[in-house]
Amino acid sequence: MKLGSLRLFLVLFVTVFIFSCDRQKVKESGETTTPDQQFDALKATLLEKLWRLNPEWATSVGYHKYDKELVIVTPQRIADEVKSYESMRRDLHQIKLTSLSQNNQTDYRMLDDFLDGRIWYLTVLKPVEWNPAEYNIGNGVAEILNGRHDSLTNRLRSISFKIEHVVPYYEAAKNNLKNPTQEHTQLAILQNKGALTVLNDLADSVKIARLKPFEKDFLNSRIATAKTEINSYLAYLQNEKLPAIRKGQGRSFRIGKELFTQKFKHDIQSGYTAEQVYQKALAHKAELHRQMLALTQKVWPTYFPDKPLVPGLAGVKQIMSKIAEKHVSRDSFLIAVKAQIPQLVDFVNKKKLLTQDPSKPLVVRATPEYMRGVAGASISAPGPYDKSANTYYNVTPLDDYTAAQAESYLREYNHYQLQILNIHEAIPGHYTQLVYANKAPSVVKAVLGSGAMIEGWAVYAERMMLEEGYGNNAPKMWLSWYKWNLRVTLNAILDYSVHVLNMSEKEALNLLINEGFQEETEAREKWRRATLSQVQLSSYFTGYTEIYDLREEMKKKQGKEFNLKQFHEQFLSFGNAPVGYIRTLMLAKSAVN
Repeated sequence: MKLGSLRLFLVLFVTVFIFSCDRQKVKESGETTTPDQQFDALKATLLEKLWRLNPEWATSVGYHKYDKELVIVTPQRIADEVKSYESMRRDLHQIKLTSLSQNNQTDYRMLDDFLDGRIWYLTVLKPVEWNPAEYNIGNGVAEILNGRHDSLTNRLRSISFKIEHVVPYYEAAKNNLKNPTQEHTQLAILQNKGALTVLNDLADSVKIARLKPFEKDFLNSRIATAKTEINSYLAYLQNEKLPAIRKGQGRSFRIGKELFTQKFKHDIQSGYTAEQVYQKALAHKAELHRQMLALTQKVWPTYFPDKPLVPGLAGVKQIMSKIAEKHVSRDSFLIAVKAQIPQLVDFVNKKKLLTQDPSKPLVVRATPEYMRGVAGASISAPGPYDKSANTYYNVTPLDDYTAAQAESYLREYNHYQLQILNIHEAIPGHYTQLVYANKAPSVVKAVLGSGAMIEGWAVYAERMMLEEGYGNNAPKMWLSWYKWNLRVTLNAILDYSVHVLNMSEKEALNLLINEGFQEETEAREKWRRATLSQVQLSSYFTGYTEIYDLREEMKKKQGKEFNLKQFHEQFLSFGNAPVGYIRTLMLAKSAVN
């Protein structure tokens, strides 16, 4: 053999030998070989990158590796973040979707949808330029301070590092804001004032913590600096931005048809378009009115035995006004919420509607000040990385309401409607659904949640509970639910009408009060919410419609084999995936069985 041929032979031999050894190592180490294994490894990588880019979101789902980080939103940071998401998307597209299992195909689509959405938010919607409420250290600090994942001492150390950079944080906020809306500026003022109360709580915690003296000095100094910066930001918004906005230098809170349509696509992930949901909501409103008119005829003699029935919606409004008279006092509202939770637990167990987990605590509390200004009630649930943490049911106190406003609010959340609210927010609504989501085998399905699925489940739970006999089929309870479901329906109509059709405040209040039978305080709060959010108000009706349709489809498909408890538990087992994706998975399982 010639020398050149010998060298070539040796090179080929060594190459083949190394390749064989590497392949044997892969086999012995169990490294990824199938598309699903490759994708599982990629999911872990993408999620890690995601948490590094979004440390506060990571904290909120119980992933505390980046608690010390505070994101300074500069133009360069935004550009880098977009590049990161684009790179993540390219990595995702290296895997062939159809080569994956059904469950992983759903995760793939959810990741793809999320990355597209994030890029769109950063490059098209750009809320950092017009929403001053995007900037608030209160929530991130409070999440760590109120956590249970580590000792108070270590949590305070993380917070100390986090707020070290509060000066450039708020400086960047001022530099980014180009044309804020008046409504979001006022929200930012309210919520950043709430952040000051968080810092006061933080200072109290420092006193009792086992920090070293120099650590306490550092942290107290940083707390003082943070208060100064928040007050500076508040002054900037109050003394510079609000006057400029009133002179016409801000932008409208309305985002218009094009942006609304795009945002609906990214946020809702429905089989329907925004306009189709709007049209379906209009039709559903008419159906609800028909149902309420029929029940009003039955209930009328109970309240007005000596008066003739007032025809049309005016008669319904009179009945709903009488039903609203039965409510708790303003001082016992929070107490009443707490008292109803065990009753709901008992009903769900008795009817065997789904399996509950008593080991997951639900804590009813007054809404923290830094979270106020958007919704009267909400759920703050732990993420899949911190499943044992408390779930908080936030109920906003009526302290700031006048007597008339409080009475209006309490009439809205009267004896019957308060029960429906608790079904929606707590059991078997948001609280129950989010406990199930944390048990989903896929972290992706838990953290990249579909708002329409989450809100839709809570709305579906209301109707399902009444269908199963909650409230003893009392006409008053059903009328109250029709009104409540009408609220969900009008949310979608209002959302589209305000941002796409330029509905005025006067027109909105007329819709909510005279066609939705809402109290004035509730209606005005909903108008405010419509000015502060876009698309989110459409999520309730969209998700509810899709879930209820899926249940009826499964009942028809399975016939006598259909089991409501099994349907609920199977549906919830897929985490927070969009309803359309869950439908595909459930139908696939049904076909196999």
